[in-house]
Amino acid sequence: MLFPDSLGAPSAISVSALALYLKEVLETNDILQNIWVHGEVSNCKNYPSGHCYFTLKEGDAQLPCVFFKHARLRAAAPSLRDGMALAVNGRVSFYERDGKLQFYVDAVMSLGEGALFRKFEQLKARLEAEGLFDSARKRPLPMQPTIIGIVSSPQAAALRDMIRTLRNRYPLAQVVFAPALVQGAEAPASIAAALDLLNEHGEADVIIVGRGGGSIEELWAFNEEVVARAIARSRIPVISGVGHETDFTIADFVSDHRASTPTGAATAAVPDITDWQKDLADKQQVLTALILDQLADLKDQMTYITRDLQRASPQNTIIQRRQQLDEYTDRLQTHMQHIISLQAERLRGVSLQLHSLSPLLTIARGYAVVRQQDQTVVTSVQQVQPGDVLTIQVKDGQLSAEVRPS
Repeated sequence: MLFPDSLGAPSAISVSALALYLKEVLETNDILQNIWVHGEVSNCKNYPSGHCYFTLKEGDAQLPCVFFKHARLRAAAPSLRDGMALAVNGRVSFYERDGKLQFYVDAVMSLGEGALFRKFEQLKARLEAEGLFDSARKRPLPMQPTIIGIVSSPQAAALRDMIRTLRNRYPLAQVVFAPALVQGAEAPASIAAALDLLNEHGEADVIIVGRGGGSIEELWAFNEEVVARAIARSRIPVISGVGHETDFTIADFVSDHRASTPTGAATAAVPDITDWQKDLADKQQVLTALILDQLADLKDQMTYITRDLQRASPQNTIIQRRQQLDEYTDRLQTHMQHIISLQAERLRGVSLQLHSLSPLLTIARGYAVVRQQDQTVVTSVQQVQPGDVLTIQVKDGQLSAEVRPS
C-alpha cells in the first residue's frame, strides 16, 4: 500500500518488506498449507545434497517445486524424473531471494507416466523397430575433419562454446553454420531444414546438432519425428549434443554419436591438436635419442675401424722397410767402400808391378824400343827388310828410321 507523506508524495515500502508480506499471506492461508496438486514433472534436478527441484506442469501452467531431503526420506519417495505424472502434497510459500512462489513438497504419489513421456516412448519404440537406432547403421566419425557443420541457434551460448572448443582443439578445421530454431513449435522443421541444407551443401565432413540444457519442453524439438528422420537420412555423420549429461532425446538415439553436452559434441568432432603436438614432441624426443644412439654407435664403429685400419695400414711396414732400407744402404755403402778400397789396393799393387815391368824404365836407362809400322816390337833382324820404316822410341820421344842393307 502507498501512503501519502506530509508533502503529498507517496511513500514506498521496501522489496524485503513486500516479499515478507507475500510470504506471510501465503503461509497463513490454510488452504495453501496442506494441498494436493497433480501434473507432469519437468526440468527435474537431483542434487548430491539429496534435495530435488522440479517443475510441475499442466497445459500452459507450471509450478516450481522443492522436495527437501528430510521430506523425501520421511515420505520414502521414489526418485523423480522428467515425464512422471505426480500428485504432490505440500504447502505454498514465497522464496524471497529469487522472488518467486514455490511449492514445498512433503509427499508424492505416482500417477504413472505423463503425456510427454508417453509420446516420447511411443516414438522411440516405433523408430527403434524401424532400425533407426541400430549400431550397424551408425557411421564412424572422421579422424581429421576439414569442415564441421553446426546446426544450432545463432543466439545460443552453446554455439559460442562449440566454436571456441573447435578453435582451441583443432584450428585447422573450418565451420559451416546452419542457423535453426531449437525451441518452440517451429523448431523441429527448422532443425530438419538446416540438416538438409548442410547435406545439400555437401562439404561438411561431420555435423553437430546442439543446444544447451533446459526442461523437457524446451528440449522437445529434438524428440520430434521430423528431426529424427532428417538425422537418419543425412549422408554426413551426425553428432548430437543436446542438453546436459542426464538429458536423452530421440535425436541422441538416431545420431551416429551422442555427446552429453554441446561442448562434448565439439570435443568428439575433432582431435585435440595439443595431443598431436605432445605426440610430435615425444616422437621428436625419441627420434633425437635414436639419432644420438646411432651416431654414438657409428662413432664407436669408426673408432674400431680406425684402429683396425691403423693395425692393417702399410704405413708401419713402410716405416720399417724404410728403416731397413737405410740400414741396407748403409751396409751396402760400407761394403762397397770396402770393396773399392780392396780393389784400389790391388790396383796399386798391379800398377807397381806394371811400373816395374814397364819398358819405359829401360828406355829411361838409355835403351830404345823399335817397332814396325803395325807397332810390332822388333826383337830380331829377321823381322825387317831393307826399306822398312821403323819407329824408335827413346826416353823423350820417337824417331823414324829406314832399314838399309848392311
